[in-house]
Amino acid sequence: MTFTPEPLDPDDARPPYTQVARSLSAAIRTKKLAPGEKLPSHKELTERYGFARATIQRALRDLEDEGLVVSRKGSGVYVRNRTERPAGLRPYVEQAFSRPNVSIDFAGFSSETLHGALQEPIDRIRVGRLTPSSIKIRILVPDMSVPQAAPVRKEDRADDPRLRKRMHEMMVGFTRSIANSVQELSVLGLVPEVSVSVRVHSGTQFFKMYVINQDDLFFGFYPIRPNKVVAQGEVIEIYDLVGADAALFHHSTNEGEASGGAQNVEQARMWFESVWNTIGREFDPHGE
Repeated sequence: MTFTPEPLDPDDARPPYTQVARSLSAAIRTKKLAPGEKLPSHKELTERYGFARATIQRALRDLEDEGLVVSRKGSGVYVRNRTERPAGLRPYVEQAFSRPNVSIDFAGFSSETLHGALQEPIDRIRVGRLTPSSIKIRILVPDMSVPQAAPVRKEDRADDPRLRKRMHEMMVGFTRSIANSVQELSVLGLVPEVSVSVRVHSGTQFFKMYVINQDDLFFGFYPIRPNKVVAQGEVIEIYDLVGADAALFHHSTNEGEASGGAQNVEQARMWFESVWNTIGREFDPHGE
């Protein structure tokens, strides 16, 4: 397969190595560079992108850090099978906003990671570098007004309303910020149609899941770890769901309708819709 990179945006203010890394990661996600395929040499990439060799090397290091490629000494750089290894969420969210219609369904604990991943594409919409016609985000999180399996006090593994209140306030803060940022794009006339909806359910969320543009699934389990937090002015030792330690695995419909990746995406979409439309209850983060 002959790889031809998409032209880079001349107005992109990001460092050249970041632009090259994002271009290559987009090619990998869209199968222009297939799993197991060898990337062009450093010399070829230098010629195709028009940047120095050091820029290409830095871009490839970033892709390797994201788990998208693997460097084999004496052989070259190859696309890694993404469905078998942890993947970085942020580049895929940024790429999703290059489409006319953007949709993100999230199920998890607080939406903190989603909040962080949305900042770059929202900033790029504000300055006119991305121009989607619609954005639809649905957020499904646990109802912290009822006892949960975690977080709980470490000493007796018991529910503590102070911990639930702390987590509730975190969830409200992140979902409110997401809603405000997306709604602002509509108010400014930058995106004609926007929607951010939040629903809660009574079950403990032991995993986080993102379905992006109905085509890409990111899924990972929250490990439970000992932690110390401050709740209502008191330090409490707890067993906590640790989102930072949740390795996300990527599955895509681009792998073909009969592939395991496509089936995983379909099952995730079905699960999300079933919970959203049955036991999910509407929640207004601005009503707090």
